[in-house]
Amino acid sequence: MFKKRIASILLLASLTAGAQHKKKLLEGMYLQWGYNSESYTRSTIHFKMSNGNDFKLHRVTAHDKGDFDAIYKKPSEISIPQYNYRIGFYLNRGRTRAIEINFDHTKYVVTDGQKARVTGTIDGQYVDGDSILNPETFLHFEHTDGANWLHFNYVSQHVLLRTASRSRPLFTAVWKAGAGINIPRSDFTWRGSRLNNDFHIAGYNISAEAGVRFYLFPRLFFELTGKTGYVKYVNALANTKEMKGNRVTHSFGYLESIATLGYDIRF
Repeated sequence: MFKKRIASILLLASLTAGAQHKKKLLEGMYLQWGYNSESYTRSTIHFKMSNGNDFKLHRVTAHDKGDFDAIYKKPSEISIPQYNYRIGFYLNRGRTRAIEINFDHTKYVVTDGQKARVTGTIDGQYVDGDSILNPETFLHFEHTDGANWLHFNYVSQHVLLRTASRSRPLFTAVWKAGAGINIPRSDFTWRGSRLNNDFHIAGYNISAEAGVRFYLFPRLFFELTGKTGYVKYVNALANTKEMKGNRVTHSFGYLESIATLGYDIRF
């Protein structure tokens, strides 16, 4: 699935770049790959289940799941950790402006064992009180095959330092802003019954990002950025093996640290 997705995106990018080159609208492109870590705001999560349960968990905490040890344990499976890729197209000869396809494979895990206020209807009874989030006796919820934020950015660069010969940039400041869709694969456990649901377009996001690029070589660069944004899931899947048609609505803000390696392709 992952390899096919990357191959399709790269093919599309190549075709687009070729067509735009002929029209002399673009001045090059770039590819980036890297990894990320996140922190999340609290979220109120609304579960609407096919068995009639309709309830909210109020202001629950969640964390990411980097899985960075997979980089050396399973180096051939580079998509296990929280990864990022970007495909950008430069809009001017100085390559200071660009548009960018931006994908963040992030992981969002509601923390087990926390006490949360629960309101709504469960098993035909109205509830309003605190409960411990336990996957065996109550529930567990996460997006760990990805919270998966796909968005399109406008990118701007400003040269901070050039090489001694002044022939090319050495350090640049970069900022990005964009919006897009969420394509999560949500993992849900209800009273011990677990299902990792299908990938599903489930909402939208907006974000802003800023940081620096260091050009190691004329076309190879390292980028370090910080990112913040807002994510809204309007119909994430929370099915189990026994129950289909379960949906989840929630939203949260986040802070993200990102490190990527990039390569410029000049037309």
